[in-house]
Amino acid sequence: MAAETDPHRPTGKVSVIVIGYNDARHIKHAVLSAVRQGPAVAEVLVVDDASTDDTAAVVADLARRYAPVRVVRRTVNSGGCGTPRNNGLREATAPYVMFLDSDDELAPGAVDALLAAAVRHGAPVVAGACLRRELPEMRDTPWQNALFQRAGVHNSPAELPALVRDTLCVNKLYSRAFLSEHGVTFPEGAFRYEDFVFTARLLAASPRIALIPDIVYLWHVRRSAVQPSISLARSGVDNWLSRLQAHRSAVEVFERAGQKQLAHAARVKFLDHDLRMYVHELGTHDSRHHAEWWRLTREHLASFDESDLRAADAPARWLARVVTGADRPRDLARLIGLGSSPARLLPPYACVNGRAVWAANLPEVVLDSIESEPLSRLPVSIDAELHVWGWPRALQITVHELYGRLAAAVPKTLDIELRRRTDGRVGLSRSSVLKWHQGPDGLTWNGTVLLNGLDSMAGQHAHGLDAWDVWARLHCADGSSVYTCVRATGSGLRRTVIPGRRRGVTLVQPYATAGGSLALRIAPGPGAAAVVVKRRLRRLMSRDVE
Repeated sequence: MAAETDPHRPTGKVSVIVIGYNDARHIKHAVLSAVRQGPAVAEVLVVDDASTDDTAAVVADLARRYAPVRVVRRTVNSGGCGTPRNNGLREATAPYVMFLDSDDELAPGAVDALLAAAVRHGAPVVAGACLRRELPEMRDTPWQNALFQRAGVHNSPAELPALVRDTLCVNKLYSRAFLSEHGVTFPEGAFRYEDFVFTARLLAASPRIALIPDIVYLWHVRRSAVQPSISLARSGVDNWLSRLQAHRSAVEVFERAGQKQLAHAARVKFLDHDLRMYVHELGTHDSRHHAEWWRLTREHLASFDESDLRAADAPARWLARVVTGADRPRDLARLIGLGSSPARLLPPYACVNGRAVWAANLPEVVLDSIESEPLSRLPVSIDAELHVWGWPRALQITVHELYGRLAAAVPKTLDIELRRRTDGRVGLSRSSVLKWHQGPDGLTWNGTVLLNGLDSMAGQHAHGLDAWDVWARLHCADGSSVYTCVRATGSGLRRTVIPGRRRGVTLVQPYATAGGSLALRIAPGPGAAAVVVKRRLRRLMSRDVE
């Protein structure tokens, strides 16, 4: 990124539009991240969408203290993010604009890096890398990482249809004149996932686009927030309906513009990303949600054709075919496993006329590519039953056959890794030799992995719980391997305290994730155990009162 002392840096070229509603707690950090971008920023337009908390006072104070900050106060809440962003676009005066949400931040040097690429390549749109940061864990996940591995310039989106996968509006710099000339705006009012439609309108206008690998945006994800963001508020089926409507609107934009290739790419992105993400979470909902979700999804998928399905990854393709092939919810545990990342396909494994199919009573859903995909890319299912409360502490492992592919590869050994969620660090690694077993449900490979040393993984904070995902690496005689998360099975998911040499006792709390994978929370010392016990007692007492 450009250095702070570079005398050739352009000045006053960018308007940063910050939108906020009832976010007095975070909006100051967002605005300051824009102000600190330096002289390239002409103004920081803060659009307050009729907040009822202290947001107005916070941004008014910022406007008094920092010359670039200008406040636009709406008197009626719009119900969405599109209208305040459009307000900001109309008020902006600089040649280029960027968008920033009140609970996120621009990365240091972001504006200089984007602006330099725009000027160098004559591009009205420049996109940079975004980090999706989960708080307070500080776990970073690159957004659409494949697009931002290296710098590149594309004369139109048709040269790289995968651009439709980056539906964010906030990691980009835009020529304000280009947006105005082509009428690129956001949907007004209470329209969720307005980014989908804005991005479609932008790409349909065929701008020259530059991509840079620099991290320009920090997308903060606060799952424990009292009022979660629109993208995280997925408890009701109405959120899924909003996503379907936004996706449908985006595809219609491409089709009206004659951009059939981009419309196709958008449908494939829906299968690979949106469908799998929401299937992954079905286990957290009830049967009424399942029924309505199934109906809505079948209706939406009716507009997809075979070319869309074939272009999607195998797990998403199979998911879509099961939903369209059955008129009511079925096999939800197996679907949730396929929606997980990495995907897993649970037994039973049915064959009809020598072909791998989803089920004997749904033979039209053929699991194509099972025979041809490398073993490392197949949704192999590995079960783990935890025994942590006795001695020895161990995982009982079961590796399931998958239509003859594992039998041909001959599994030999399995490595278990506990990876810390916050940074991916491997805290413990153990191995086991596997033995095959022919049971009533088919061929499996079984082994036992000892978990001595769990107490050494406990963190430094007295009451802090570190979360660890359990991963498995399967080694086969033919040299192939599989790396995947293990599935939690059995009755071992209960909290326990184990003795240790370093801290006396260590609290271990195993649990199943939304997708059914095994994970552990581990905390050191008697203090952590005491805190957990007190919380448990408070919950029991509250139940008695009720």
